[in-house]
Amino acid sequence: MLYLLAVIGALTIAVLLWRAFGPNRVDTAPSRRIVAPDDDPDFLRKLGEQRKKKPDDEE
Repeated sequence: MLYLLAVIGALTIAVLLWRAFGPNRVDTAPSRRIVAPDDDPDFLRKLGEQRKKKPDDEE
């Protein structure tokens, strides 16, 4: 019984040490939010500038 408690205690300490000093977890979400082109203000601004420069092709 004493050996069982010692093993459980050792495993608990090992898990706590692993969580404290182990390798960092990989972030599932990127740090920069991905914006779709139609929601990206820079893209829309550039698109507006291109439309102003380009002559309208009326058909």
